[in-house]
Amino acid sequence: MTESIPKKPLKKGSLVCVNKSIYDKSVEALSSDEDLPSYVFEGPGEILSIKEEYAQVRWRRPVPDVWFKLDQLKEYIVEV
Repeated sequence: MTESIPKKPLKKGSLVCVNKSIYDKSVEALSSDEDLPSYVFEGPGEILSIKEEYAQVRWRRPVPDVWFKLDQLKEYIVEV
């Protein structure tokens, strides 16, 4: 019997990347640049703050922090 592993909720300090398939269908994608930089989809970014349904993400690059909807983010998984 296999049980699905419950998804951990994203919280402050979580490492994340943007889920491209969800982001591309969002209202935010329509109001932003057509092509986001690849590092937002590759990750990792760190959640600095969460307010309601949005998370402030800091990338490990010299770029400004960005706010994304929580449902557009997914946990960053380190590939070994």
